[in-house]
Amino acid sequence: MAEPNRFPRPWPHASIPVAFDRRRFIALGASTLLVGTSAGALASCTQGSPTHSASPTASRPQDAALTPRPGARYTIDELISTTPFYIAHRGSGDNWPEHTMDAYSHSIAAGAKAIEVSVNATKDGVLVCHHDTTMAHTSGENVAIADLTWAQLTKLKVDARAWLGPAARLQPIPKLKQVLAAYANTHVIFIEDKQGTNTAALLQLMDGYTDSTTRFVWKQWAAAGQYAAAREHGYKTWGYFTPDLIPKAADYAGRFDYLGLLHTSSDAEISQIVALGKPVIVWEVHYRSMRDRLRRLGVVGMMCSNIPYVADLVAPAGRDAFGTGLRAAGDLPWTVDQGWDVQPVIDATGRSVRIAHSGIQSYLMGSMSPLAHDRHTITARMRWPETLPQPTEHAGVAFGQADDQPYRVSVPASVGGYHAILRASGALELYSRAAGVAAGTRLASIATEAPTVGEWVELSIRITPDSIVVTRSGSSAWKIESSDHDYRGGYFWLCKNYDAPVPVDFSSVAVL
Repeated sequence: MAEPNRFPRPWPHASIPVAFDRRRFIALGASTLLVGTSAGALASCTQGSPTHSASPTASRPQDAALTPRPGARYTIDELISTTPFYIAHRGSGDNWPEHTMDAYSHSIAAGAKAIEVSVNATKDGVLVCHHDTTMAHTSGENVAIADLTWAQLTKLKVDARAWLGPAARLQPIPKLKQVLAAYANTHVIFIEDKQGTNTAALLQLMDGYTDSTTRFVWKQWAAAGQYAAAREHGYKTWGYFTPDLIPKAADYAGRFDYLGLLHTSSDAEISQIVALGKPVIVWEVHYRSMRDRLRRLGVVGMMCSNIPYVADLVAPAGRDAFGTGLRAAGDLPWTVDQGWDVQPVIDATGRSVRIAHSGIQSYLMGSMSPLAHDRHTITARMRWPETLPQPTEHAGVAFGQADDQPYRVSVPASVGGYHAILRASGALELYSRAAGVAAGTRLASIATEAPTVGEWVELSIRITPDSIVVTRSGSSAWKIESSDHDYRGGYFWLCKNYDAPVPVDFSSVAVL
């Protein structure tokens, strides 16, 4: 039976600028690598792109599981011999347009030993790489792939712009044979029949590759029956549990070599699956804190949507990448599970990002984190472009968080930190907030002139081991200071701290 489409992902992913790995990043320079385009188009795409200054922060160690080896031929045994091991979920869909050659090729260039491939068949029997059985999410056309011929399907493209920026290029949907011809003899491929009707055709195709049982893993919903045919052909199997199946996991575990479940599963649920004694792979891993939590719970496999960031393949940047029109690796909204609903809009022309959705919103600047030095300054410009919110409402920068767990002002968080805010009335204030509490403690405040609509205001946050100094542009007197030193973590967020859908823009974010 086919996997029920119980968790259709509500957004298409897009291309973002990341380096393939740290060594190439350093050798070529951050400003010369824009990923999300074809390799042959890199040079033309980077002409006129901003030159980012070198970050003053120390880079994190590159994950040993993702060190590219030219000419290597990876196997399943080699993949799982490293803990944690990574599979590029949909080709690492936070970074490149999902399930496209662009995604697969760039994730592999970044060092991924394994990719995940979802398969559908067209009306005329052509196997293609695409997660959903319809084209609604990735192209806006609510039509079933099974109702289209290959010729008709080629007229549709994977449109990732709404997820990661207006400069993301439309990408063609690849034939499965195209992807397998490129990688089936060199990399591990987790493959899934999304329609549930292509098992025989898929297995026949897989069997045609050399040493296929050492590189293909059959992936499926744990209650479906295709695993039996896959095992008969000698393939390893991965069965994943949707929430309704977790209570019955022990009944299904014997079918599979590897077990899986969603990142939204509770600690108790993950521990229950780990206790079954087989390697556990969790999807989708977007944040470093997700990875760290899963490792603590005994998970060994990361089905990862954000490989360059999660695996620490790129050093923190010194400036934002808004001017590229593409979201940088590690920059993420506070939740990935609501997709487009909370994704800020990048404006390449204005070199800015706009947070406009209702509700309290935060945008992680993971591309610039962690800030490893104990002395640094965060600068950012902000404005209300259309109208001011209520006088007491505010926006600003949250900082000092120890990791990248979601952090929003007035919403209890798992880590403590600070937020420097500017109210629409002009009040400049600094707050601290302990983990697990909603309300912050005001550390300092000063009355400044109320901003006007469209006025860019620059905030500067200077952090030392013993003090925090926040200034606002416009007057040397607009400065507040605190000797509080409870939080010196290296992650920070751009924040809209009110429920109204009044947009706020940020630009010129930098770490000095």
